[in-house]
Amino acid sequence: MASASDSEILDAGRAQDRIVLTLDADFHAEMALSGASRPSVVRIRIEGLRGEALSLLVQNVAAKCGKELAAGALISVEPGRIRVRRLPISGSGKKPRKKS
Repeated sequence: MASASDSEILDAGRAQDRIVLTLDADFHAEMALSGASRPSVVRIRIEGLRGEALSLLVQNVAAKCGKELAAGALISVEPGRIRVRRLPISGSGKKPRKKS
């Protein structure tokens, strides 16, 4: 999937019932504009994470946000903060929920 477009990655995630993990903001934007309810996308907004630290972070997000991920959500992970927005994005102007 290294050479796949964002749309192809999202389509594969949807078809395989997977969660997309990314550093790229474009995935959240594409999901919001499409009105799609799947797949869930987790955007990591912490630079320089490697190996074990990234693995632990992903496990923490899965533990705290498992229900939201299963239902369909856009999740942004920043230092000390996890923001959750359920899919589909309706344009209702609701603010994302915060989990810490």
